[in-house]
Amino acid sequence: MKRIYLPLTFAAITVFGVAALRSSVEPPSSGDDWAEYLGGPDRSHYSTLTQIDTSNVSQLKMVWQYHTLDSGQVQCNPIVKNGVLYGMTATTQPFAIDAATGEKRWTWQDTTGLKGSVRSQSTSRGVVYWESGSDRRILFTRGSWLYAIDATTGKPVLSFGEQGRTSLKAGLGPTAADKFVISNTPGTVYGDLIIMPMRLSEGADAALGNIQAFNIRTGQLTWVFHTIPHPGEFGYDTWPKDTYKNTDVGAANNWSGMAIDRQRGIVFVPTGSAAFDFYGGNRLGQNLFANCLLALEAKTGKRLWHFQFVHHDILDRDAPAPPNLLTVTHNGKKIDAVAQATKQGYIFLFDRVTGKPLFPINEVPVPASDVEGEKAWPTQPIPTKPAPYARQTFSETDVNPLATNRQELVESLRRSRNEGPFTPLSKRGTIIYPGLDGGAEYGGAGVDPDGIMYLNSNEMAWLISLDKKMSNDQLAQLSPGQRVYTTTCASCHGAERKGNPASGFPSLVDIHKRRSRAYVDNIVSTGKGMMPAFAGLSNMQKQALLAFLFGEEKQEVGMTNSSESRKAAETQPKASYQISGYSKFLDKNGYPAMKQPWGTLNAINLNTGEYVWKTVLGNYPELNTKEPTGSESYGGPVVTAGGLVIIAGTKDTMLRVFARKTGKLLWQTKLPAASFATPCTYSVNGKQYIALACGGTKLGAPKGDSYVAFALP
Repeated sequence: MKRIYLPLTFAAITVFGVAALRSSVEPPSSGDDWAEYLGGPDRSHYSTLTQIDTSNVSQLKMVWQYHTLDSGQVQCNPIVKNGVLYGMTATTQPFAIDAATGEKRWTWQDTTGLKGSVRSQSTSRGVVYWESGSDRRILFTRGSWLYAIDATTGKPVLSFGEQGRTSLKAGLGPTAADKFVISNTPGTVYGDLIIMPMRLSEGADAALGNIQAFNIRTGQLTWVFHTIPHPGEFGYDTWPKDTYKNTDVGAANNWSGMAIDRQRGIVFVPTGSAAFDFYGGNRLGQNLFANCLLALEAKTGKRLWHFQFVHHDILDRDAPAPPNLLTVTHNGKKIDAVAQATKQGYIFLFDRVTGKPLFPINEVPVPASDVEGEKAWPTQPIPTKPAPYARQTFSETDVNPLATNRQELVESLRRSRNEGPFTPLSKRGTIIYPGLDGGAEYGGAGVDPDGIMYLNSNEMAWLISLDKKMSNDQLAQLSPGQRVYTTTCASCHGAERKGNPASGFPSLVDIHKRRSRAYVDNIVSTGKGMMPAFAGLSNMQKQALLAFLFGEEKQEVGMTNSSESRKAAETQPKASYQISGYSKFLDKNGYPAMKQPWGTLNAINLNTGEYVWKTVLGNYPELNTKEPTGSESYGGPVVTAGGLVIIAGTKDTMLRVFARKTGKLLWQTKLPAASFATPCTYSVNGKQYIALACGGTKLGAPKGDSYVAFALP
């Protein structure tokens, strides 16, 4: 074992001069307004409001419900400014309502008339509010565009970019032209700049994951940071030569959002894995700056320091949420810190200025890959404190004792590779635990001024295998539509199109009985929910795919071994391996294959690294268990000075409020639909409200279309 404090670059810090600004400036918290994503630039989810507290929370009543008339999954954390609530619908259309009454102020419609203005089926976690004097703007993304509209009217700011929008592909280079590029998460503001997250394909067709800053007034690209370095840049030698040219490796993008210390001018950017996510034989090396926390100079994009959470990631271990900025006490000294929660169940805590870990981090040996051409990195960093908030091992004794097919699950476990949280994928199957959705997820963690972190965690194993893709000769034997399906859709929806609903991938069998061709065509072109758009498919390929899905393809399988078929096969993505599918490890009834609890809520003292409390979060009421079962959760908590932790996020459609000090459940209520989003809390005319989006859909929950608010009578 080797202790690490690398890789960091302190020379850049000295040049920047931030050491002189080490005064313990408390980051702003949410008060009457909830004016930024997750409550403020520190992403602390914290509110100073106290009207609703532990003594009266049980009296909460729903005071308004706003129907967007646009049902489906909503992950939006609404923001509130000057008594107006701004949110996003299921198909990424922003709106403004009165935060006290829920009455509509305006709803946005795309009136640019520009090419590419298609109906979006993606998800959005919210919008950005910016003002300068009387100029008040809302910035949001839709498709591959960043839009600016007037916060008062919802009308486009025509001086911004091209008639009110600018391309998220501006700083990604020519290879991004026909690739999938969107943003689910609101950007981060520094002065007149907005620094943007991006969601990309996770396959061989991924665009580059550069970090980009745009001018909010003009829409012009201001600076770019290369997460896959160019020649002469730090980290270039951690990839094969010329990887930055983006021929078959991309991503290393920030999709989960950022936090910013505006006093020091530092933006903290967690990055995800390089693509293809599960095989790195074509990108051997440490792969900086994938899977890192980057500290960048917000004005210029200059790197100040970085830390890599996963070296040469081959398990899709993206940093899943924005980091938290907080102040802790270590060795009797106040230290401004940055904390990052991970899918693996770890919390990494650093000095915000120097990047020095505040608890030791060990480089621990991890299993080698048995896949031809792959070289898993021999060690991975694991912090000594805090202890993981998700279980790290899955043995036969952990198999759900109530599962009616328990022995079958045990045998499946025995056949698979299962050597801990960094076990590489294998042809025989690998248990990934914590699963691909964590541990932590996009909702992230809340932090209070005492340095206590509040974090919901999933307890779900996944079982995935990795094998070689079909050869071009094999692909050429398939019909055109089946060929496109096999290379584009089968990893999620399965070779037989049966999908995996429990993992969020619907069956496509008999899709013609449920959806029109036009609907499916739009989904393939623009994406939906967490499904990416397949912009790289030609119109001929899309039409062949639709014919295959709708049972209209007349060309028989095995009759297409022509030079044209071979040429078409050779145009498919270049990754030489593919996964069996995004499959959770479930019993035959669709419940987690492991013993309970299946989800927890944790309070962790980051001054000491010790747990304050841990409790079960979520329930499967149909199982009629004596104690709650716990469940997966998406969306994070809100923490208040009134002593509350407020959280939804579970399929059982409940909003729950816990005591901040003890973890005791104080109140819960059923929502109109499940909320897979972080709530907000704010005050209008002296009255405190709690509001959240209820879109359902995820985890198979029924659809909803509303935002709701609660307050005291």
